[in-house]
Amino acid sequence: PFANISQSSLDFFTNELGDTILFKVNQSVIEPEYRDVLNSQASWIKEKSISSITIEGHADEQGTREYNLALGARRATAVRNYLVSQGIPESNLSVVTYGKERPLRICSEESCWSKNRRAITIIEGSNS
Repeated sequence: PFANISQSSLDFFTNELGDTILFKVNQSVIEPEYRDVLNSQASWIKEKSISSITIEGHADEQGTREYNLALGARRATAVRNYLVSQGIPESNLSVVTYGKERPLRICSEESCWSKNRRAITIIEGSNS
């Protein structure tokens, strides 16, 4: 059923443009290699006039719960601020942090932890 993913579909946003960017350990700085992803997200959001977007911030399981909730919030805020700089109205964007509460993988090695240090752009209504 996904042979021809419509460019207006949420599957296209998630799988082709990319809804996730990754961060270095203890960092909330958007690395240069992810700017293209965010630029593409911003263009798609503007083109589709999407008005309800949530940015989820996540951390790996190292460190305390409190530290990782704050770090997740900084990561989500960094993405929100970048999208605002690309013309997305701030009122259309909300942030939420999950810290280390929703890992993609449970692990104890860097190759796995690195996948959990992320921010995800969620288009509202993507589950309907």
